[in-house]
Amino acid sequence: MGWAVGHGYVCYSPLLHRNTSIVFEGKPAGTPDAGQFSRVIAENQVKGFFLAPTGLRFLKREDPNFEQGSKYPSNSLKAIFVGGERCDNSTKEWASHHFKVPILDHWWQTETAHPMTGHCIGLGNTLNPPKDSTGRPVPGFDIRVVDENGKNVANGEMGRIVCKLPIAPGCLSTLYGNDEGFVGTYFSRFPGFYDTMDAGVIESNGYVKVLARDDDVINVAGHRLSISRLEEVLISHPDVVDCAVVGVRDELKGQIPIGLIVLKKHFHQEDLSSLKEELVQQVRSNVGAVAALKILLSVNNLPRTRSGKITRKCIADMAMGLSIKIPATIEDATVFDEIRQVLVENLNLDIPSPQ
Repeated sequence: MGWAVGHGYVCYSPLLHRNTSIVFEGKPAGTPDAGQFSRVIAENQVKGFFLAPTGLRFLKREDPNFEQGSKYPSNSLKAIFVGGERCDNSTKEWASHHFKVPILDHWWQTETAHPMTGHCIGLGNTLNPPKDSTGRPVPGFDIRVVDENGKNVANGEMGRIVCKLPIAPGCLSTLYGNDEGFVGTYFSRFPGFYDTMDAGVIESNGYVKVLARDDDVINVAGHRLSISRLEEVLISHPDVVDCAVVGVRDELKGQIPIGLIVLKKHFHQEDLSSLKEELVQQVRSNVGAVAALKILLSVNNLPRTRSGKITRKCIADMAMGLSIKIPATIEDATVFDEIRQVLVENLNLDIPSPQ
């Protein structure tokens, strides 16, 4: 209940629509096994299931063949909805295959308190949307993708996602005690529009594809690369269950990417070197040599907030030897200690301990 989804999806919306809600608290494994989501769905004849993609990745890691989950039939389930962070295609495909329902992504922000794009089934939207899609703009939202000068870009071309006023940003009327900062942050760069600060594309069929926060687009030797594209390639490998890519300063290329990977259970560590070589080649083949991804480090977990978002800025700062302050919203602060140790050992950096 502590994030926007908890209010909009868990509490108010189901009550307004006269739905029965079931709130699952805690991790979906170890209580006693990784079949608990499936058990709750089966026992309560659940029709719709909403969670952050991290939850699906966790299941994929703990129960890769769905041996625990398959003990409980989920015939009542019609669709799984994901939100809070971008969901990679390999995780969607794994979940859709085992739960036997479509995995539907959507996009909004805490500031808007309401989805800006989605797959509105009740309005006749398809249950089989295009790959990577976060849906079409919901009624009332005029979503556009613009360049740095505020000009609309062509369909399929990446740019900054903005929303025409006045409906956005919804109920957010100001920042507490900072009216000037509110206007400056969200409305000054593109007059007449709410600046989402996200990067994405709008396809010719009207579907929106949100790629990353605009500041998560890195510039490698003059080429703008979305880190989500690099992560998509990494996590598509069957041995990788989670990953994060960050950009760090480089004297020659301006920035270069560094990748952290979380491997599946029971992965043989003696195969790590060959796996890294395979992943580097995979990125080169799918994204291009310009990606320049050569540094991959294996960790047990990634630092995520309670809403499932990876704190990439903290990782990037540590990878550049900078001190960081652990965000209050982090789920497990001990993750930073392991990442710091891995960075120190592999990059020969003197990194201050996280505070």
